[in-house]
Amino acid sequence: MSEPLPQARADTVQEGDVLAVKVGGDWRITGQHPVWTDPVTDQPVRRLRLKAEGLGSWDSSLALYLRAARVWAEAQRIELSLEDVPVAVGKLADLLARKTSRPANPASLPDLITAVRAATAKLWAETKDLSQLVGECIYSIGRFFRGQAQFRWRDCLFEMQQCGAMALPIVGLISFLVGIIMAYQGAVQLRQFGADIYVADMVGLAVVREMGPMMAAIVLAGRTGAAFAATLGNMKANEEIDALETLGVSPVDFLVMPRMVALFFMMPLLAIYSNCLGIIGGLVISHAILDIPASLYWTETKSIIDLSDVNTGLIKAAIFGILIGVAGCLRGLQADRSAAGVGRAATAAVVTAILLIIVSDSVFAVIFNILGW
Repeated sequence: MSEPLPQARADTVQEGDVLAVKVGGDWRITGQHPVWTDPVTDQPVRRLRLKAEGLGSWDSSLALYLRAARVWAEAQRIELSLEDVPVAVGKLADLLARKTSRPANPASLPDLITAVRAATAKLWAETKDLSQLVGECIYSIGRFFRGQAQFRWRDCLFEMQQCGAMALPIVGLISFLVGIIMAYQGAVQLRQFGADIYVADMVGLAVVREMGPMMAAIVLAGRTGAAFAATLGNMKANEEIDALETLGVSPVDFLVMPRMVALFFMMPLLAIYSNCLGIIGGLVISHAILDIPASLYWTETKSIIDLSDVNTGLIKAAIFGILIGVAGCLRGLQADRSAAGVGRAATAAVVTAILLIIVSDSVFAVIFNILGW
């Protein structure tokens, strides 16, 4: 049978104004070992001496003991000396002292000036990043017409399929339901005045000028904008964008522009598709609740909608597509190089895209009102 391992020990002896602690035996974190406690002495202590006698194998338990002794010595403002203690024990104690987590200070609300300064700095940084990306895209367009852009139509056609044809089901469903909701709410009010037929006017104008492009843009902001941000963020985390720059390939030409061009061309088509489904939704409710014949509904819709209304919606849709592409690509290029950073980038892309869509729609409303459209 093997002999039992000597048990860890720490004997404390006071020699005048020197407090001597003798450690020995085998120190194991999983076994029984002494824990530092504040010594009780009758005489003042000016120096603490930690000496190793008969020390066997050791691990972090001895380092923790030494660290606790150092903390006590610093608190008492006395000198600590080591005798025959392995140098590695001191290094491990220093490492544990640096890695020890300190309690965080309780969070408090910043003062008004600090909060305004931080918000202003963040807004200024976001504006600079957005302006830089827009400027690089403009330069990329110039290089494209000069035949110098590293632009691949194959990637652009693939993105057209993803943000165009693949988005038809969800865009159609939401547009149809929005048309039903608008017609139903309008019918409840208009039928009180015997103006049932004007449901077609209300639904037609609202869908063609506002709700069709808006709903298609919001759907693509959540579907395509987030996908763009996640894709570019993942490429950044895997250092693929850095590899492109090392090879002399512009990420804006190769990654950003195909996505923005795809959205620019697909958004007007999706807006037309959304307009048709929204009008059909209004037609269904009018026929089911107001007993308006489909032919009469369609005739009234054509009489109220002209080409300027359609063009207004198509212009908005094209600009919305560019804004969605800018927001998604910007957040993807800004993403942190981690999985969590990719998730935050996708979320920020959706929020940014919807914000830009709403702001630009309000600007369009003012401009079209001034122009009389």
